[in-house]
Amino acid sequence: MTSIADVGTSNVIGIRFQKLGKLYHFSVGAVSDVLPGDNVVVETKRGRQLGQVIAYINPDESNRSQVTSVIERKATPRDLVMKQVWESKELDALISCREQAAQLRIKDAKFVKAEYSFDGSWLTISYTTENSKLDMRSLQKALNQRFNTRVELRSVGPRDVAKILGGHGACGAPRCCSTFLTEFSPISIKMAKAQGISLSPQEITGMCGRLRCCLIYEYEQYVEAKKVLPKRNKRIGTPYGEGRVVDVRVLRESVIVEVGEERHEVFRHEIEPLEELEALKKKAEAGCAKHEGGGCDCGAKR
Repeated sequence: MTSIADVGTSNVIGIRFQKLGKLYHFSVGAVSDVLPGDNVVVETKRGRQLGQVIAYINPDESNRSQVTSVIERKATPRDLVMKQVWESKELDALISCREQAAQLRIKDAKFVKAEYSFDGSWLTISYTTENSKLDMRSLQKALNQRFNTRVELRSVGPRDVAKILGGHGACGAPRCCSTFLTEFSPISIKMAKAQGISLSPQEITGMCGRLRCCLIYEYEQYVEAKKVLPKRNKRIGTPYGEGRVVDVRVLRESVIVEVGEERHEVFRHEIEPLEELEALKKKAEAGCAKHEGGGCDCGAKR
């Protein structure tokens, strides 16, 4: 095991409050014996929370503006038991919230998760809605009275809902967001275009109705590989003769070339860039652009 003395001068730690949650930065303060894997109690915007220390943050990577607060103390066995007790009540709280919303005739919201703080002093209920003007104040008031604790209604997006509900993606495997993704990266349609993926909604849309998170996994590799491979319809030289590129196989670093009536797979090291070589040849044969008639005494052609 390592102590803070073994990790340099860093006094900032990364804490996660959920298994696949975002990593938040906290200062260790006076609790200098905290180690990765320990559970600690911290004060947050949502009251006192119990989280797990993931790692010390390298001083060069730590941005002081990201440091949320100072940890209060290490968690005790009693804290951990309390957390389990309140977690067992979350499903009942979610059901009660849905029942209360039905009584108040709130139909435009879908309530997906209830989460207590480790000591039950704060209850957060996540919901999703497409109605940006939905008024939840009446429900908020009713829930505060019903649970006798501070209740927060938090609107989440489709990706967060998919992460909470879990299940399987279109590939047949468990959803990435509910198995290993801790943060959602920005996804754009150009990522699908760069990889030659069909732009039909069935091919690029996830179960959440948004662009699939997996579109970003190989995007950078495709971009880098395409820089050294010829584009479609480009004329190139190959071991089989001069041909035209009809398809690009990025991950294999090869292209499919049409030579006469036959097609061949040509790898990157076998490609001869005819158009570029011809352009260089013409430039070399041309006279010096700095002197009329092509005569040169300035050394530009040396």
